Amino acid sequence: MSIEQRGRMPLDYNSVALPGSALRFRGPLATDRQPAVVCIGGSETFGRFINAPFPSQLDDAQEGPVLNLGVMNAGLDVLMTDPAILGALDDAEAVIFQIISAHNMSNRFYTVHPRRNDRFLKASAMLRTIYPQVDFTEFNFTRHMLKHLHDLSADRFEIVRTELEAAWVARMIRFLDQIAAPVHLLWLSNRTPGSAAQPDMALDPLFVTPQMLEHVEKHAASLTVVTPDAAEGGDDLQGKFFGPKEEAAARLLPGPSLHDLAASALMAKL
Repeated sequence: MSIEQRGRMPLDYNSVALPGSALRFRGPLATDRQPAVVCIGGSETFGRFINAPFPSQLDDAQEGPVLNLGVMNAGLDVLMTDPAILGALDDAEAVIFQIISAHNMSNRFYTVHPRRNDRFLKASAMLRTIYPQVDFTEFNFTRHMLKHLHDLSADRFEIVRTELEAAWVARMIRFLDQIAAPVHLLWLSNRTPGSAAQPDMALDPLFVTPQMLEHVEKHAASLTVVTPDAAEGGDDLQGKFFGPKEEAAARLLPGPSLHDLAASALMAKL
């Protein structure tokens, strides 16, 4: 397929492995030096479709190195258990923790893949009881499964959502309290924290509400909110690099202007 047909060339993320981890992180990583700042989070921190995500900008601006340990489609399961991430957090002088969704984690209703947290593995007996008519073997991804459950019964789905919200808050607080370094929370999203629930469940961080943020913010050094409302014109596809089948996904993630705003706001706090 020609470059003209593809429209845009996708990025080479220069993926690298770290000792003790089965994950692939965005390179290059200054693993030969003591990290001053460690950035953890999901696809936004990883910088999917973005040439210079906010961790790269921080690395250019800071005297000490900045490690980008963002994981594509990450949930709390992988961030809280990966040996390389936990080792870096132990050595960090400061941590940037991008707020991630509440649906990509194992809970009382379903189990996700331990590394690829957006992958649905199995439903619990409790969830099968709430939705007896559903064949859960048909689902491979958490978002697809949850949207189907919501469409079947919004009332029953509130039971699932309440569990996800409570589990996310409890796990976030436990994780934050285990990190010795100051943790600066970052909301980097194309939606505002207080925006209405999305019927299509397209935008992350899914199911995270202002009330949930209020609970976890007390256990962090700061909270920075970066949304299109704060950027002139917002973001769509401008400045993003993606393959021929990635346009829909690229539209959902923050663009370069939001990463610029995030880097500027975080530099003032480090």
